[in-house]
Amino acid sequence: MIRTALLLCALCAAPAAAQEMQPQDIPQGQKDYHAAEAGDYRLDPYHSAVIARVPHMGFSYSVFRFDQVSGELAWHPEDPAQSRLRAEVQVGSISTPVEGFAEALKGADYLDVAANPVARFVSDSFTPESDTKGIVSGQLTLMGRTHPATFAVELVGAGQGYTGDENGNPVIRNLLGVHAETQIDPQAYGMSPFFTAPIPIVIDAEFARQE
Repeated sequence: MIRTALLLCALCAAPAAAQEMQPQDIPQGQKDYHAAEAGDYRLDPYHSAVIARVPHMGFSYSVFRFDQVSGELAWHPEDPAQSRLRAEVQVGSISTPVEGFAEALKGADYLDVAANPVARFVSDSFTPESDTKGIVSGQLTLMGRTHPATFAVELVGAGQGYTGDENGNPVIRNLLGVHAETQIDPQAYGMSPFFTAPIPIVIDAEFARQE
């Protein structure tokens, strides 16, 4: 509980002197990826989300969230093509508002978490299109199968900002926050015949530079 409270403080830029601060004193992300310095970044799971929007037989989308994510980013703002990303999702961390459905999805008839507990993305290329948009391509492994995947990425903000250190204390570091989207073919990954339409995957992620 203490760690969570401290992280919430970091989110709200609330060190001891925060009550005396003005809005203009709190660092905000910039709409230019060059504002995040080069270095090794780690995904902040408290400010990240992985969402799967699964078509419900052509009528609507069922939204599922994966709560346990991790990742490392080697960031090169002056030459983004040299950047590298590796991210993992614990498939068993799936959550849904339908009572009991998450447990069913973890079973052998659906995601088969016991046999394949981790989904993984490893980048092959970074292609910037502007200071705020680009393409990240790589290999996506899910349910023991690996296929190419391409994410359309939009910068949310970059630069100096508040985050939590390894003890949950608020600190200022270089941050890089993005919104990314792709689609996967569920049959290519061996999912149940119940899933045939492309599944949109939506990711919001914040990375903090490691000092």
